[in-house]
Amino acid sequence: MKTDDMQGKKKALGRGLSALLENPETDITSRELSSDHVIGAIAQIEIALIEPNPFQPRVHFDKEELADLALSIQQQGIIQPVTVRKIGIDRYQLISGERRLKAARVAGLTEVPAYIRVANDEQMLEMALVENIQREDLNPLEVAISFQRLLDECQIRQEDLSVKVGKDRSTISNYIRLLRLPAEIQGAIRDNRITMGHARALITIDDPEKQVILLGKILDRKLSVRQVEELVRNMNQPAAEKKQAGIPQVPQRYRQTIESLNQKMNTAVHLRVNNKGAGSLTIPFRNEDELNRIIALLD
Repeated sequence: MKTDDMQGKKKALGRGLSALLENPETDITSRELSSDHVIGAIAQIEIALIEPNPFQPRVHFDKEELADLALSIQQQGIIQPVTVRKIGIDRYQLISGERRLKAARVAGLTEVPAYIRVANDEQMLEMALVENIQREDLNPLEVAISFQRLLDECQIRQEDLSVKVGKDRSTISNYIRLLRLPAEIQGAIRDNRITMGHARALITIDDPEKQVILLGKILDRKLSVRQVEELVRNMNQPAAEKKQAGIPQVPQRYRQTIESLNQKMNTAVHLRVNNKGAGSLTIPFRNEDELNRIIALLD
């Protein structure tokens, strides 16, 4: 191999990884007589020899983020190797690291550092899903789907799953409950139009039709999570309990006005009116800064 080519490849690696791969005394890239890389090693593998992971749970990769990662790889190299399994002589299948592999192609690399493992199809799926869950850029629905697939397809018990992904069982349950929501709401979660907080509030409504109606209000009026929680509490509280608690129903003629105030104030405004027309209008606030903001709006 030409010296220039060797220098170019050194630049494509992180400094520590480069030293590990090129130091003869710590060589873990030795080859068998068949010229295959050793199982359990880290090796430089040609990208062209790596097949995609058929169990990859992610289907969308942001082009701008890939471009940023490709630039980082050009400057710093690949810090964390991808993981592959050996499926034949000079044939490998990606287990995890598809985003790094795609960015490496964009960066113009022909080889990438890779851990070589032995894995069956179920292990492939499990490893890909677990790595997927631990990413920070996933939306809640992607996480929920990955949790459910681990439980169903990999037959992992929820307590074992909790250990594998480092999340408590209640957190896992909250994510999985998102999959019970109507398709319209799941789509809004997937597209990042509502947050996990909005979705958790919607889950507590028993009627799917009412859930979808409230979703429309969230999107149209850009309601905060706190506003949605307040609306859901009112929807779920039986009329008898409201009377017992001394909370009169807001007359229909004032409801649109109150909803407008909720949106303008970004807080849950309360209106109480008795049969004689007397009552009170309450605007709650959490701290002095929020009070000053509301006062400024009133002025």
